[in-house]
Amino acid sequence: MREALQLAAERGGINLMEAPRPELDRMTNGLNHQGLVLQVPPYEYAHPEDLVAGAHDEGEDPLIVALDGVTDPRNLGAVVRSVSAFGGHGVVVPERRAAGMTAGAWKTSAGAAARTPVARATNLTRALEAYKKAGITIVGLAADGETEIGELAALGGPVVIVVGSEGKGLSRLVGETCDHRVRIPMPGGAESLNAGVAAGIVLYEAARRRA
Repeated sequence: MREALQLAAERGGINLMEAPRPELDRMTNGLNHQGLVLQVPPYEYAHPEDLVAGAHDEGEDPLIVALDGVTDPRNLGAVVRSVSAFGGHGVVVPERRAAGMTAGAWKTSAGAAARTPVARATNLTRALEAYKKAGITIVGLAADGETEIGELAALGGPVVIVVGSEGKGLSRLVGETCDHRVRIPMPGGAESLNAGVAAGIVLYEAARRRA
């Protein structure tokens, strides 16, 4: 707690206020705040094109994750954390019927949301088509995908990895927009993986190929 207060004081411009635990419980809707609450302005989403520009500014091929129908903010937070860990350039989410950058997503990202941009697309299919026109390969994760992730050379280049919801997978239009549909081999026999876990596995394979 002392370290957090010291950092806030050193930053300057951050108002510090002491409050009783019931007030902290009210501010966080009963979540586990561990005695410290930070109020921040509403999240500023990037534009899908910003993620490509950011990659090019770093002299790198874009590595982006798009989420199709993922509604749990904790899954979004986990994906943001994985994108940051494996050198990705951002996450794209649809504007409607999808998880956004809530307090839960921020917490699950473990700080990665502060340095990894999340973009909002009015129409995810159109955003993916624009990426294709920019020379980026669209790779969709599907349980019945034709190719295993380890066999897809395209992961070593400019790529958008599309992850669907755990229950329904990729929507029809998004699936048809993908250049490749790949599967993660699961010898243990599980039917599917949590979206955050699936994204992490494919991001690792992409990072390995780039290295």
